[in-house]
Amino acid sequence: MKPPPFAYHRARSVDEALALLAEHGDEAKVLAGGQSLVPLLNFRLARPTRLIDINDVEELDRLELNGSLRIGARTRQAAIECSRVVAERVPLLHEAIRFVGHPQIRNRGTIGGSVAHADSSAELPAALVALDARYHVRSAAGQRVLDSRQMFVTHLTTSLQPDELLVEIEMPVPAAGSGSAFVEFARRHGDFALAGAAALVVHDADGRCERTSIALLAAGPVPVRAAAAEEALAGRRIDVDTAREAAAVAVRDARPAGDIHGSAPYRRRVLEVLVRRALLLASQRARGNNE
Repeated sequence: MKPPPFAYHRARSVDEALALLAEHGDEAKVLAGGQSLVPLLNFRLARPTRLIDINDVEELDRLELNGSLRIGARTRQAAIECSRVVAERVPLLHEAIRFVGHPQIRNRGTIGGSVAHADSSAELPAALVALDARYHVRSAAGQRVLDSRQMFVTHLTTSLQPDELLVEIEMPVPAAGSGSAFVEFARRHGDFALAGAAALVVHDADGRCERTSIALLAAGPVPVRAAAAEEALAGRRIDVDTAREAAAVAVRDARPAGDIHGSAPYRRRVLEVLVRRALLLASQRARGNNE
């Protein structure tokens, strides 16, 4: 199939893109990498009458480390994958992005596009939830900063208003000596994940959990932060038993959707196994980083 007819605008700056959104927001879609939008257009699941292309907006293509990691929304996923800074300072994001589709997709896909698409089975939103990312949003009327609970509303839906543009994703750099892991299960590499988990662990001097962050993908209509499991691990050492206990708590309120690839109970069980694996691997890496 082919997309329905639309008018095409090619913005050259953020201000120009915002002006176009202010004028046409209700009927417009923003085009960056197009890896999610173009299939929706071709299947006519999305029917905007206008596309606003931001590929020439160079100010949205940046990756900077200055206290926190700041990534422009138009930054290609492949640039993050190839970044030594990301690999060394935010390894959870680096590990997660290698599960995204295939190299051809990552060469075009953008980090902002993945966030704005808000697929709960996508890797990047879940990793960003675990990393306590904040999302910088602008419109012609002003700007605001959202956390993940404010950004993700439900399946394929964010709190972005029709006249707003996501311009930057910002996240704190994990503490020195921390460990992280991203694991998922898919029928084939590059397929949508049936389940996945991101974990970040910070140990104290005695090897106990000083801070833990756990996020689940494909566990509900939005990426799920397993706060109860994080609390259950506070002040404890992560071993097989505590990881198993925390994993059971993490999926207690998970609401994965069943389909032909796996029932909801099956996916919940896979999630539980993956949380346990992620915690053990993250803790092992934290111990290695502290040695």
